[in-house]
Amino acid sequence: MQTQTKSEPFQASLSRTETSPLEYRGLTMSEEILASAIELFRGGDLAGAVADLETKAKAHSDVAIVHHTFAEFANMLNTEQQEDVVPGGKIMMSYKKAMQLDEENVEFIADFAAFALECRRVPVAVKEFQRYAKKLEIEDIPVDDILYQASRNLVDAIEVMDPSRKASTVQPWLKQALLWAVGGLGFSIEEAIEVLGSED
Repeated sequence: MQTQTKSEPFQASLSRTETSPLEYRGLTMSEEILASAIELFRGGDLAGAVADLETKAKAHSDVAIVHHTFAEFANMLNTEQQEDVVPGGKIMMSYKKAMQLDEENVEFIADFAAFALECRRVPVAVKEFQRYAKKLEIEDIPVDDILYQASRNLVDAIEVMDPSRKASTVQPWLKQALLWAVGGLGFSIEEAIEVLGSED
């Protein structure tokens, strides 16, 4: 599986000082819980960070950020080792646990959707990306880079399943990917059709 590029909020959370509050994807909490794992990660010990987070997730089962960060780091570890050091099912459950604890966190949804797509669980991924897109729409935010990248990854997944891209089962997913791709370029469907149909 290939790890998706981590979003800027995730990277920003790793670069904060140890004495400041950790602001992570709209959440503010003491850095104390994650401090040791982040230190291990920064020191290059990703496996140690994952092990530390697994322990923390048990001790702080009601803290969404712990479950989510464990899932993110475990996914990175599997990619780095080119094997499932941490079972994919366990990672998926951690993503889901984080979303259950913080249902309004759109980045949690997007990261879970990206992981599902990596695992070729296309129906799950599309459903979660659509949920993410709906939340953006409610907040009057246009299609963003996450959905634009998702469109490309979705087409890649479709081509693995059906190289011809003609099967009826993949058509709704292909259409959704095209909608996100066009939107990510800043066009409406009507505008895209107009430009493509122009003879200029």
